[in-house]
Amino acid sequence: MGNCVRSNLRDFRSMDPRIWHKVSAVSGMAALGLGTYGAHVFKPENPSYRQVWQTASLYHLVHTAALVSAPSTKYPNIFGGLLTAGIVAFSGTCYMVALREDRKFSTLAPFGGFAFIAAWATLLF
Repeated sequence: MGNCVRSNLRDFRSMDPRIWHKVSAVSGMAALGLGTYGAHVFKPENPSYRQVWQTASLYHLVHTAALVSAPSTKYPNIFGGLLTAGIVAFSGTCYMVALREDRKFSTLAPFGGFAFIAAWATLLF
């Protein structure tokens, strides 16, 4: 099992870092679409969930903008992978909480926040 993990990690590190431009393009389109939906269509019964949606949208867009720079970092695949995981886990969870108007769906958000922090920390090395 150890060899399999090492092999997969080697494959991940040897991935073409330019893939992050495509990932950021898809994420950016999603961020703008979801932000627009939140601003013009989303009408939760409890207005506090509008703020949850806005937070998800803000973090989604800001970290997508950072994702564009992934190929120019020292560890592009780690940085890009962590940012993408953070966008999915944090923003995705917040979008779900706002849509369902139920905070029980918020369990992944802290992991997304940790992924964001870890991604930024990779820039220190």
